[in-house]
Amino acid sequence: MSRIGKQPIEVPAGVTITVGDKDIVVAGPKGSLTVPLQEKVKVSVDGNTLTITRDDDEPKSRAWHGLQRALLNNAVIGVTKGFEKKLEINGVGFRLSGGPKEIEMALGFSHPVRYQAPDGIELKTEKMTITVSGIDKQQVGQVAAEIRALKKPEPYKGKGIKYVDEVILRKAGKAGKK
Repeated sequence: MSRIGKQPIEVPAGVTITVGDKDIVVAGPKGSLTVPLQEKVKVSVDGNTLTITRDDDEPKSRAWHGLQRALLNNAVIGVTKGFEKKLEINGVGFRLSGGPKEIEMALGFSHPVRYQAPDGIELKTEKMTITVSGIDKQQVGQVAAEIRALKKPEPYKGKGIKYVDEVILRKAGKAGKK
């Protein structure tokens, strides 16, 4: 039995789960998400507990068992609390401005860089920090990765866009002659 897949999911009050033939709809106070139903995996709702079982013991079924549980758990957390990732901009002359749907950054290029957030994602700017928030964990992570890719942190001075909890390994510069 999968260690992750066999754990039941506690469904908080205010969250409704509808299991269909091909997908599962999780609706809560922040919105609703649709999770595809994997093959050879069954999902059952008993009161406020969600359990996932698999049909057989094949390797693919075992993998889908844990994946289905993780996707459903992320959907339940997303519609109740939401997800967020924070990015930090470091560098002399770098600037950040913008609102909930579009941000504009000066990242040392000859032009300002604009990023338009997709539907379901909100961007907050505060000083040199960008907060990406939304209900879909995968989409929040993807948007944060796209913003970071605009100017990855470099190893000598650490200039660029990095996650707040990311540690940039620094390299020594030129040794110089003695």
